[in-house]
Amino acid sequence: MAGPQFGEPPAGYVPVDRPAAFGVIAQDGLIALVEVEWAGRGLLLHLPGGGLDDGETEAEAAVRECGEEAGLAVALDAAPFVRADHYFLHHDKVIRNTRGAFFAGRVVAENAALKTEEDHRLVWMEPREAIVRLERESHAWAVAAWLRLRARA
Repeated sequence: MAGPQFGEPPAGYVPVDRPAAFGVIAQDGLIALVEVEWAGRGLLLHLPGGGLDDGETEAEAAVRECGEEAGLAVALDAAPFVRADHYFLHHDKVIRNTRGAFFAGRVVAENAALKTEEDHRLVWMEPREAIVRLERESHAWAVAAWLRLRARA
């Protein structure tokens, strides 16, 4: 199941694909976001998630990243509800085509011991506001798709 492609790489540049997984984690009508400051770009909001480690499934990566970035232990639906790709300029100045799987989930517990990325801060936000404020178009699109699925359930 392929999803839409967001962004464009610079002319003549062929980015490497990077499998990734993200969570739309809901609690009390809000969703979990992470705020991180990027040099030259300011404070940015993203869904918790990131690249898969070697041998890791998409779901395992999303669960791990929710812990590392937000200090949240989460339970996810069995399969991604959407997929979307986006060209992404990483901290290391390399552009990758992030091949994203997006999972719906819920908080099992807050666990500060899971948090290893000290530059990330957990932010709870109303989903419609998140759509406007998320830095990555693919993340905003995934939250909109999540809202549509919930409205039809």
